[in-house]
Amino acid sequence: MSLHGNLLGPEPTLLPVDPAVAELAAGADPVKVAAAHPASSAAWATLAEAALADGTPVAAYAYARTGYHRGLDQLRRSGWKGFGPVPWAHEPNRGFLRALAALHRASAAIGELEEAERTATFLADSDPAAPAALDLG
Repeated sequence: MSLHGNLLGPEPTLLPVDPAVAELAAGADPVKVAAAHPASSAAWATLAEAALADGTPVAAYAYARTGYHRGLDQLRRSGWKGFGPVPWAHEPNRGFLRALAALHRASAAIGELEEAERTATFLADSDPAAPAALDLG
């Protein structure tokens, strides 16, 4: 073991499988899925994305912020120290990254530009491939 730690940075954080994802993929009502799995970032991200599509950015903001914070809780439980890679390629990370992207979009839509900028940076820092995968550029 090195006295200097990993010189390449922290190891990527890989979240555990979210059972809500399978329910959502099977067509379950996202409201019921979020109620049954309130810790699921994917369920909250799905609700936020639907609210954005429906033109209700304040609701989208609330859903996305919930998914974002629930995801932060999961990241911390998985060893994340507030920085480091959260790879898009790892399927269970996608719920958190989708919630983060939805929070970015909803923040921009309601004029919360500081948060929109912060969330865009956080998404790119988590995984440089994530913004393009989520159609953020």
